[in-house]
Amino acid sequence: MKRIINKLSIALLAALVFTTGCKKEFLDTKPTDDVSGETIFQTTQGAYVALDGTYRNMWESLTNHGNFGQRAYDLTADLMGEDMVVHKQGYGWFNGEYNYSALQTAAADQRSDRTWYYYYTLINNANRILAAIDDVTGPDADKANIKGQALAIRANSYYYLVNFFQQTYKGNENKPGVPLYTEPTSEGKGRGTVQEVYNQIIADLTEAETLLEGAPRLHKSHINQKTVQGIRARVALVMEDWATAASYANKARQGMQPMPAAQYTTSGFNTLSNSEWIWGLEVNVEQATIFASFYSHVDANSGGYASLGTQKKITKALYDEMSDTDVRKDNFVALDEDTDNDWPPFNQTKFKLRQPGVWASDYLLMRASEMYLIEAEALARTGGDAASVLESLVQVRDPQYSATGLSGASLLEEIKLQRKIELWGEGFGLFDVKRYGEGLKRPLGAGNHNGSDLVPVKPGANFATSVVTLPANDPLFLMRIPQNELNSNNEMTPGDQNP
Repeated sequence: MKRIINKLSIALLAALVFTTGCKKEFLDTKPTDDVSGETIFQTTQGAYVALDGTYRNMWESLTNHGNFGQRAYDLTADLMGEDMVVHKQGYGWFNGEYNYSALQTAAADQRSDRTWYYYYTLINNANRILAAIDDVTGPDADKANIKGQALAIRANSYYYLVNFFQQTYKGNENKPGVPLYTEPTSEGKGRGTVQEVYNQIIADLTEAETLLEGAPRLHKSHINQKTVQGIRARVALVMEDWATAASYANKARQGMQPMPAAQYTTSGFNTLSNSEWIWGLEVNVEQATIFASFYSHVDANSGGYASLGTQKKITKALYDEMSDTDVRKDNFVALDEDTDNDWPPFNQTKFKLRQPGVWASDYLLMRASEMYLIEAEALARTGGDAASVLESLVQVRDPQYSATGLSGASLLEEIKLQRKIELWGEGFGLFDVKRYGEGLKRPLGAGNHNGSDLVPVKPGANFATSVVTLPANDPLFLMRIPQNELNSNNEMTPGDQNP
């Protein structure tokens, strides 16, 4: 761990200072590769700079064009799921994730290594902030706000780490999770158990929720109390703590309605000001990461990698589950439209730049619709009124939708289906496959994985993956502990590697 926990991320001094109004002279007092605690942590204003730099880590480019913060790992999770198809080989970015081969190496700068580095960078930054914040000069309210956000960032990071590097929570509580660091240190630790990691996540979120109560939100990229409640709902869902999942999802969505149909196909997934977004990241023109960005890899009209063959598509199987009156169907290219290899059938248009060729489009991290679906699933599993919660969301997408007559197992399956449709491309594919405990079951055939791509001009096959089914708890679901970590951490040995 020494390579990532000795100092604050250098992005802190290159931070987007959303609202603090810090002077340029302050940012220039130290070289960007030598950020000292004395410089940053003198005042709450400086601590906000550190916090904003940590948020910037969530969308900046790290090392290559396949690493661009949180949305890179969301894309990885969806490509490892059941419902996203890669059209063609293209330049090869993310094809290894889709094919389940990228995760099987512990080598430096590969997907497992970059995932570990990314989340532990966030954790280290959060720990540095938490260690210093009580002693800085500034209003107590600002200290509480900063501390609450840092705790939530740490909890959120551990949530992703433990889910990428171990199987789902239920039934695996005593298995190795990931090392737990709650303060700055240069000494490595062994893998805490899954239960220990979740205990820390819950403790951090519980304290953060209290600290952020009534706190002003200086920017929508910042975590507020509703964001914390949304993260807590996600955690409870994975833990199968249904009562907590329903309660916190309901809290997180209070006062927020599903976005209207007209917005769903225009600015629904690229604009931070969207009224349904609980949390997102603003990306402006000056600091956009261009080819090394989420939109480059998913928007076929961006001029990026998705324009060069590696378009991301919904499976025909899932597309066909949407009725013709469902607005969500309009976010994918219909089979009967005039198409060519730039716009293959079932190509996604859900995530697109606001203006083609202009990279200032924002990153979605959480929205109210997810909370409706968490609440509905949790209620369905405990005999609550899940159907009405489900209808309150889906009827906004499809006025003719009805869940009348569904109950028990059939209602739960319907909620799972609506979750797949509504949250397609938002980063839940792998985690849902793991927590359902039913294994990976990718649909095959024309328009699906390994099937005909159904392109009328130049027919061919979709990019082939060698993995179409996996049993529950298969080792292929797990990322590898980075070799650099095993080499540098005295508390870990080759025996700590995932199988």
